[in-house]
Amino acid sequence: MTGQIKAQDFSPIASDPPDAKPRQTLIVACLAHALHDGFTDLIYVLLPVWQAEFGLSYGVLAIMRGLYAGTMASLQVPSGQIAKRVGGRALLALGTAMAAAGYAFAGLSGGLIGVCVALVISGAGSSTQHPIASSAVARAYGARARGPLGTYNFAGDLGKSAVPAAVSLLLLVMSWQSALISISLLGFVVAAIVAIFMPPIGGPVKEAAAKTGKGRGGFALLFAVGVLDTGVRMGLLTFLPFLLKAKGADLTAIGLALALVFIGGAFGKIVCGPLGARYGVVATVLATEGGTAAAILCVLALPLTPAMVLLPVLGALLNGTSSVLYGTVPELAPPDKTEHAFALFYTGTIGAGATAPVLYGFFGDAVGVWWATIAIAATALVIFPIMLALSPKLAAR
Repeated sequence: MTGQIKAQDFSPIASDPPDAKPRQTLIVACLAHALHDGFTDLIYVLLPVWQAEFGLSYGVLAIMRGLYAGTMASLQVPSGQIAKRVGGRALLALGTAMAAAGYAFAGLSGGLIGVCVALVISGAGSSTQHPIASSAVARAYGARARGPLGTYNFAGDLGKSAVPAAVSLLLLVMSWQSALISISLLGFVVAAIVAIFMPPIGGPVKEAAAKTGKGRGGFALLFAVGVLDTGVRMGLLTFLPFLLKAKGADLTAIGLALALVFIGGAFGKIVCGPLGARYGVVATVLATEGGTAAAILCVLALPLTPAMVLLPVLGALLNGTSSVLYGTVPELAPPDKTEHAFALFYTGTIGAGATAPVLYGFFGDAVGVWWATIAIAATALVIFPIMLALSPKLAAR
């Protein structure tokens, strides 16, 4: 029965699990991913509101952002471990409800301390989503999981656009407290959908367990690639507005430029996963990272208009690698530690996304934005030897 939670719901990944409902699993996982990523980026809409409401400095606002992101990142590994004991479906539903409850509490409290507590609550709830939902998709599709994981990854981008936009519209007609209470209701609905409709994932397969040793060491290399790839993406997004401003772009043009990058990025996420399955992980990642480095250098060299035209391509290359990498995690993880592997991988990439802009920012202060951007392009090329070292590990799978 769908509502019954069993320990084998999160058993080792199968090459072709016989009792899975892949499409249903993917739909529910995508819905959860869209909601949680939307909740994560919703804070960007709320920070200016809270600054005006409470008279906060930028430093305090950064701390508030860190409360959510830091709690989410630090609890992903424990969430993956807990899922193996209490059932992933139950924990994902509970985490989704907890993320919604955090925003509801922020709206009901209305005060700064209450908001800070609420961000911790919501961040803790969102820590369950990445390791559990991605593992559910990987187990449901088995050896065919790379493309569906790309779709799952793309769903997060949809949520990042839809949820903040919805709250922005709500803020036009109601207070921020009422808007948060309203959007939290959506979270409770998604939590109920997860609890009712997330299918069991399938049982252990001996063939998968037999392959465990062949790819040993590969996950560490994949983790390094994920960290560097995220650093390149977040570092470039930090400098891109300043690069375009130096070319003569005004605020409207910069906003359009970022939109073009994000649109291209969403396309890259949904396309590159299947490309990785068809042409191989190594070839696809080398193409996207090499293309990223080349596109960054072209944006540096070109005048404003040609650079703007190139931005969707740059966005697709920047984001496309992530779908390939996420789809490879279950292939290199021990079959009984898929949740743990996803949790580690997402923790590393989220941490890189937080620290890379700071590191590149200090470097930019020392040498200038132009040279710092060249360093970002060079970082993309550093991934080449790591992928070549990873190639034998993937071939052994």
